[in-house]
Amino acid sequence: MASYTGPERITPAMSSAVYTKFLADSRRGLIAWAIGAAVVGMGYASTYPDQKDNTDSLPAGLRDSLHVDGTAAGYLQAAVFGLILPLLLMIYGIAAGLRATASDEESGQLDLLLAHPVTRTRVVLQRFASVATGALAITFVIFLALLAIRTSAELDSITPVELLAQCVNLFLLSVTFAALAFGLGTAFGSKVVTLAGSAAVGVIAYMGNSLYAQIGDGIKYVSPLYYYLGGEPLRNGFQWGDIAVLVVLSVVFLGLGTVRFNRRDVNC
Repeated sequence: MASYTGPERITPAMSSAVYTKFLADSRRGLIAWAIGAAVVGMGYASTYPDQKDNTDSLPAGLRDSLHVDGTAAGYLQAAVFGLILPLLLMIYGIAAGLRATASDEESGQLDLLLAHPVTRTRVVLQRFASVATGALAITFVIFLALLAIRTSAELDSITPVELLAQCVNLFLLSVTFAALAFGLGTAFGSKVVTLAGSAAVGVIAYMGNSLYAQIGDGIKYVSPLYYYLGGEPLRNGFQWGDIAVLVVLSVVFLGLGTVRFNRRDVNC
């Protein structure tokens, strides 16, 4: 079914209606994601005083790939921002992107939305903006939670700016995988294709970033996870080149899917 393409008279309320509606519908899930991710992050981070002397027991390959050592930055990078939190935020991005595109298309909800005086591009961009807002809210709660236990967990050597830099990268990693799911979902309209494609890229990205020391140094550059963690924001602060790469990847994924979405029939 073709979406509305005729003249529109956009009121201020209409201009953000898709964004606010999708965000409002997602509010309970967002609260659960934010609280859950923050609690998990705090739980792992708080064990640093007990675990800081045990890093030598880790395999050498894992220490090299995650840049782990006995420092607060090394431990937090390995145990918190190198494993559990990126996995959670990647899952959030993929799940939210899937729901906003292929899932709603297969259920017929997207077709009903496109029957209103709104362009397909507007629908995609506003729904993506709502998913990105959710990722921002989750990572901001994580930042506040880790900032709150910074002293008690002996993480004072990490400045608030360095912690913020790592959380910004975490946000952008989630947005990148949300954009990937949006791209696949809008291009193909299939939950199976979207989920399988996003998961495959996630696994390949993780393996490429974790095993580059054994496989070859060049493979790390094809992984979004390298640009998320490779610059070591917890030690070096904002890495603007890495941030730019993640932003460009998001724009490319979203843009390609949107172009395809505007040219195909939506499942009715």
